[in-house]
Amino acid sequence: MKIKIPLIVLIFTIIQNYAQELSIDADIRPRLEYLNGFGSLLPDGVDAGLFVQQRSRLKFGYTTDKFSTYLSVQDVSVWGDTPQIAAADNNNSFSLAQAWIDFKFGSGWSTKLGRQALSYDDQRIFGGLDWAMQGRFHDAALLKYSKEGFKFDLGVAFNQNGVSRQTTLFDPNNAGNARAVFDYKGMVYAWLHKDWEKFSASVLVANNSYQNLGDDGQTPVDGNVNRQTFGTHLVAKPTKGLSIAANVYGQTGEFTEDIDLSAYNAMLEVTYKPGKTLFGLGFETLSGDENGGTDGEIESFFPIFGTNHKFNGYMDYFYVGNHANNVGLNDIYAKTVIKTGEKSSLLLKAHYFSGAESLGDNVDDYLGTEIDIVFTQKLLAFATLKIGYSHMFASDSMEILKGVPEPADNQFWGWAMLVVKPNFLKWSPKAIE
Repeated sequence: MKIKIPLIVLIFTIIQNYAQELSIDADIRPRLEYLNGFGSLLPDGVDAGLFVQQRSRLKFGYTTDKFSTYLSVQDVSVWGDTPQIAAADNNNSFSLAQAWIDFKFGSGWSTKLGRQALSYDDQRIFGGLDWAMQGRFHDAALLKYSKEGFKFDLGVAFNQNGVSRQTTLFDPNNAGNARAVFDYKGMVYAWLHKDWEKFSASVLVANNSYQNLGDDGQTPVDGNVNRQTFGTHLVAKPTKGLSIAANVYGQTGEFTEDIDLSAYNAMLEVTYKPGKTLFGLGFETLSGDENGGTDGEIESFFPIFGTNHKFNGYMDYFYVGNHANNVGLNDIYAKTVIKTGEKSSLLLKAHYFSGAESLGDNVDDYLGTEIDIVFTQKLLAFATLKIGYSHMFASDSMEILKGVPEPADNQFWGWAMLVVKPNFLKWSPKAIE
């Protein structure tokens, strides 16, 4: 006699015997945006952009004492980009956001393999880019150690376009920008972090390899160029409510087969929160280049995989898909976060931008001033409403930098986003003895 056990019963039996936790969550966030000069100056006479974009993400997590795994799938689309009665979603908006496994072994050691977000420190160099609906992920293998306030990550990644029986040539195929910094062929990095009572320090060293290109600048050929990013992130909290953060990073190596890379980034920020209101003042500089590498060296720093929307103004005029290999940036900023209610707050932030290098003879280095305002209201335990407005007061030098000689009188951006992150299931059964 054959005994058939339903698959679902078998699965739940295994889980009940061994699982510590099983969770199913969602992340749904529609965002309305009105773009009247976002990312670059809007030319005079050109209408602003208006759309609603939405992330719909489903997340599955499973954890035991020695093992955990995580799977996240998502659809990122614009309202109306798929016809109502279409038989299929033809906009290629569905993707695998993350899929990794984590094995724990020894005392404090673990290894994490698969598609994952890499986020460290203040996310200046490595960040999850959660503001972008699609986020940012890496296909990588990590060796991790964490014990008694010390953390160490060693990561390795190797990218290919697909299964190949012959060469390992990697073609980023990135809309004509084959040397895009995000589309690396290989990466090795190490991150070390230590916490003390009133101080913490991190050290990051990363090497990224990029496929050599032919004379057309697009066709992959044998050989690689290597770029190194290295530096430290420091945070001191000498007294209650006071925090001092600093970054110092450098970049060296090869920009292309014929051009070297030598660049730097430094930041200092002081925040003070005496009560319910936070005050902050900071300065950041990212080195630039005056001649675009015609002298055989690029001196422009680029924060390779950071959450760049978090820095240098929310209107994304710098380092968010733009401003690479340019004159660099000096950013002096001040901010305050005011508690407006039990579950609400108001962020006010001002940036004073100037070029780190000259735009040319008789051209002022001052680029403009940006004002950012964000109101946050928690509606439910799993739902938050955010409303933002930003205004760019651009100088004549910004017009030269962005190549827009006759911009509209007002450059601004408004948005409203609802973030809903419900938990559908969290199950922690007791193991059967």
